[in-house]
Amino acid sequence: MPAAAIWWRYPPPEFDAPPALRTRRFREFPHAPCYGTRHTVPRDGQEERSRRIDRLGAGETTLTFDFAPVRRPIAGQPQRLHGSIAQDIGTAILTGRYQPGDFLANEVLFSEKLKVSRTAYREAIRILAAKGLVSSRPKAGTSINPRASWHFLDPDVLRWIFEHGPPDAGFVRELFELRQIVEPSAAALAAVRRTPEHLEQLRAALAGMADHGLAVEEGRNADRVFHETILQATRNETLGTLASGISAAVRWTTIFKARDGRMPRDPVPDHSAVFEAIERREPEQARTAMVALVGLALNDIQSVDPRLRSVSDDVLATLG
Repeated sequence: MPAAAIWWRYPPPEFDAPPALRTRRFREFPHAPCYGTRHTVPRDGQEERSRRIDRLGAGETTLTFDFAPVRRPIAGQPQRLHGSIAQDIGTAILTGRYQPGDFLANEVLFSEKLKVSRTAYREAIRILAAKGLVSSRPKAGTSINPRASWHFLDPDVLRWIFEHGPPDAGFVRELFELRQIVEPSAAALAAVRRTPEHLEQLRAALAGMADHGLAVEEGRNADRVFHETILQATRNETLGTLASGISAAVRWTTIFKARDGRMPRDPVPDHSAVFEAIERREPEQARTAMVALVGLALNDIQSVDPRLRSVSDDVLATLG
C-alpha cells in the first residue's frame, strides 16, 4: 500500500504518549516534516518500542510523529535546501529531541509533506551520516546513532550546538579538556618543527587579532588561523586532521564569550607568548604558554556563564 494511502488509527486511551507527540491520519498531517518513531502497543496496554515495524499488525501498531518544521533557505543565502534540512534534523538530534535508536520518517513521507524533492532529503541524510549522527540501511530505514558515533568536532555539528542556545556546561568542559590535552603538546612540537612559512602565518594571524579584536568575525578568523597553523606546524598529519575541529571549538567558545559584543579581556598577549616561544624554538616554554592560554580562556568563559564555574574546577586544577 502506498504510504500516502495509509491511515493510522489513534492509540488506545492507555497509550501514554508524550504531550508533544500527536498521532493523526496521514492526510491530516500539516505541511511539516514528519520524523517518526514507531511503537507497538501490546494488548495489556503497556508501551513497548519496536526497532522496526514494516507492516501494520491487526490493530496493534501506531505511528507517532513529532513535528519539527524545517526552515527553508532565505533567498540570496548560500545554504541549499538539503543543507537546511540537515541542519534542522541535526539540531533536533543534538538537542535530544530524537534519541539514539529512534527512526526518522522515510523519504516518501518527508518529501511529500514538506513538498521537497526526495533527492534533497536523501542528500541531507548523507550529510548527517557523514557526521556520524544517523545510519541508513536498506529496508530498515534511517536511525539515530549512539552518541559515541557522533562527530562532535565537526564544524557544522559544533555550529548547530552553539547556535541552538547556551550549550550544555558539561560539553563546554569537555571541549576545554580536549584543548588542554592537545594544544600544549602541539605547541611544543611546533616549536621544534615549524618552518619560516608557519611563522609568517602565525605573525599575520596575531596582527589580525590585534587589529580587529576577537569580538568581531575578522578577529575570530585570525584566531582560527593561529590555532590551525600551530597544529599544522607540528608536521604530524594525524594531528593536522584535528586542526579544523580544534579551531572550530576555539571559534564557537569565543563567540559564546563575546555574545554581548565584547570580550572579557584582551587575549592577544597570551597568543603572543605562545608565538614568541615557537619562534625561539623553545618547546617547554611554548607548552607552558599554551597551558596558560587555554586556562585563561576557560576563566573568561566562566566569567560570562556561571553554570561553568562548578563543572570546570577539575579542569582548572589539571591546567594548574
